[in-house]
Amino acid sequence: MKRILILGAGRTTPSLIDYLAKRSSEMNWEVRVADISLSHAQQKTAGYPNTSTCAFDILQTEQSDSEISAADLVISLLPVRFHIQAALACLKFKKHLLTASYITAEMKALDQQAKDNKILLLNECGLDPGIDHMTAMAALDKIRIEYGGIVNSFISYTGGLVSPESDSNPWNYKFTWNPRNVVLAGKETAQFIRNGRYKYIPYHRVFTRIEPVEIEGYGSFEGYPNRDSLKYRELYGLQNVATMMRSTLRRPGFCAAWNILVQLGLTDDSYSLEGLKKLTHRDLMNTFLYFHPSRSVEYKLCEHLKLDLHGEIMQKLTWLGLFEKTPIEMDSASPAKVLQELLEKKWELQPNDKDMIVMQHQVGYSIGNQHKKLQSSLVVIGDDMQHTAMSKTVGWPLAIAAKLILTGELLDAGVKAPITPNYYRPIIKELETLGVNLIE
Repeated sequence: MKRILILGAGRTTPSLIDYLAKRSSEMNWEVRVADISLSHAQQKTAGYPNTSTCAFDILQTEQSDSEISAADLVISLLPVRFHIQAALACLKFKKHLLTASYITAEMKALDQQAKDNKILLLNECGLDPGIDHMTAMAALDKIRIEYGGIVNSFISYTGGLVSPESDSNPWNYKFTWNPRNVVLAGKETAQFIRNGRYKYIPYHRVFTRIEPVEIEGYGSFEGYPNRDSLKYRELYGLQNVATMMRSTLRRPGFCAAWNILVQLGLTDDSYSLEGLKKLTHRDLMNTFLYFHPSRSVEYKLCEHLKLDLHGEIMQKLTWLGLFEKTPIEMDSASPAKVLQELLEKKWELQPNDKDMIVMQHQVGYSIGNQHKKLQSSLVVIGDDMQHTAMSKTVGWPLAIAAKLILTGELLDAGVKAPITPNYYRPIIKELETLGVNLIE
C-alpha cells in the first residue's frame, strides 16, 4: 500500500482528502493527514477508509523525518514558509513533494538536487497558482500551435468569492481561504506591462487601479493587479507580448472600501500595538486620526479621506463594527491582526453557505492581418462550508497530480510548475469530469 502524506489540515484540504480517500481501496493507497492540531486532522478524515492522522510539527526534525521517510509522496498545504523544510526532508529521503504555492527562490535553488535525486518538487498546482497556469497554457498553445496565431496580449483574472445565493453582507465577500493572506493582499508592488509600457503600482495605490470585468450569468466584478505579472512572460513564452497582467477579482465596491483600511494603516503587519485590551474598535480607529475635542470618529475619518458620511463606503465600514465600542480581546498585536480577528467573525462562511471561484482569461492574438480575441471563463460553486469551491479547485489538481505520479503516468524531476502538456492535459481533462469547465 502506497502512503500519501498530507501536511496540514486547513480549509483547502477537504476535497483533496475526499478525492484520495474515495479512491484509496481501488488504488491501494493510505492517506495520512498530519497537522499541528490532531483534532483538525481527525475531523477532516472522519468516515473515510484507509486514512490515518497524527499531530505534526514540521520543525520537529525527528518526527518530520519519520513521517516523510515512511511516505511515498508528500503533499504540503502548510504555510508557505514551511514548504522548504518539507522539500529538504523529501530530498533527503527521495520522496516527491507537491504544493499549491508559488515557487520561492529557496525552492527554485533545489532544482538540480531534485533532478540528481530523480524526485519531483511540483509547486503552483492549486488554483491560483495552478488551474490558472494550466488553462492559460492550454489556451496559448491552442492559439500558437493549432491556429498558428501570434499572441499580443494576455490578461487573467481570478477570485475566490461568495456564491450569489449566500451573498448576505455589503462587502459581497466571505472568507474561503487563509484570512491572513486576504488581509495582507497587495503588499507586493504590482508589476505588469500594458500596451508596451511597464507599469508599477505600489501597495498604497493597488486598490485604486481597478478594471471592470463581466462574467456571463454571474454579473459584474472588478479586478486589481496581482503581484509581479512580468515574471510570467518567460514562463508562458510571452516575452514579446505588449500586454501581460494577472489580477484578483472582487465584487464592485470592495476595493474602494478596502483601500480606506489600507490608507488608515489597519492592514499594517509591521509593528505591534500596545495596551490593546484597554481599547475598543472605535478607540483604535481614533488612534489613526487627528485629535479634535468634539468631532466624532466618523466625521474625522470622512474629512481625512474625503468620504461621504452616508455613502456606500461608510456603510461597509460601519457594518464591520469598526466604530463600535466593543473591546479588543488581544494583549498585543499588529493592526492587521486586530483587523483579521474582526473580519473572521464578520466574513465567516455559515454552515449552509456556498462560495464561488471565478476565473477569466482574455487573450488577444493575430493571424495574418486579422486581430482576434479568445475569452475563456470558469465558475465553480462550492457544496457547503467544508467542500468549498476553493477546496475543490486547490485540492483536486494536487490530488490528480498525485495519482498521475503514483501510477507512473507522470514522470518528471526537478522543481516544476504544471505548465507543459504532460501536466495540464491530463489534469484539465479530469477536472472537466469533476465539473471544472472553462467556457470559451
